[in-house]
Amino acid sequence: MDTHQNGIRSPWRDLLYLMLYSLVVTFVFQVIIVLFGVLLSGDLSGVVGGENSLLESSAVFRYCLFASSSIGTFLLPVIWLQRTNREVEFYTAQRTSDWRNYVGGAAIMIAFIPFMDLIAQWNMEMSLPGGLKQLEQWMRTQEDNASAITASIIMVSSIDKLLLNLLVIAVLPGIAEEFFFRGALQNIFTRIFGNIHLSIWVVGIIFSAIHLQFYGFFPRMMLGVFLGYLLFWTGNIWVPIFVHFLNNASVVVAAFFYTRKGKSYEEFVSEGFSYSIIAYLGSLIFSILLGIAMYRYTQSKKRYAGRLD
Repeated sequence: MDTHQNGIRSPWRDLLYLMLYSLVVTFVFQVIIVLFGVLLSGDLSGVVGGENSLLESSAVFRYCLFASSSIGTFLLPVIWLQRTNREVEFYTAQRTSDWRNYVGGAAIMIAFIPFMDLIAQWNMEMSLPGGLKQLEQWMRTQEDNASAITASIIMVSSIDKLLLNLLVIAVLPGIAEEFFFRGALQNIFTRIFGNIHLSIWVVGIIFSAIHLQFYGFFPRMMLGVFLGYLLFWTGNIWVPIFVHFLNNASVVVAAFFYTRKGKSYEEFVSEGFSYSIIAYLGSLIFSILLGIAMYRYTQSKKRYAGRLD
């Protein structure tokens, strides 16, 4: 069946359409980017070859590739889906002017940083059993490739490139990925599972896996889960968008200052903060307390709004 009894289109159909739209728009954007790369280099092999020479040598090409990924793969498919299914609101925006939601989300993210750093350290040291060494080697290769691309774009020292990085790495992904993962996928999976919590965790796993950076999988998954709960609690897609932006922007700005000091990407990645066990436990406990406080606040707002209705 394509519809439920209440007239809303089947979530499985929405999921199929979302994947189809994403594949179509991504393919179109990739063709455009390849043609643009050919114009830049005059050589098709430099764009699609195994060496990815244009990706490594041309900043313009890298920025276009990053921007097209956000817009083509994530943003436009959700907008297209929303236009074809107006019975469901995929990027809900309730009480957008309530600044406490934005501050609360940012505060939880900042409080969780030490414990997130502990998760990241454990993830980086992860080693698979002997029978999966080939898989581990592939994962390491993918991680190294992603790191090389990231290093080529975020290690900048000029203000104009810093602003461009904030746009391409923080603003566009913050909006596009939240529309896609929290706005569309979380809505669809909630309707499929009938359980918001299961949906948030499944989408968090998909959100992390799709980045193909396995040695940062668990921190990114936890970020995705946190962003999912922010949308669930507040009913405002712009709250997770804001927190997602802050998370990415903090990396961009930190890399900028490291580059200004003459430090390399390897130094930037390796010079993490070292916390005591008390700080790790404090980070976890304080984050939980802030989360509980924010949950209670958002629930009280929902009850108040319900009485007004």
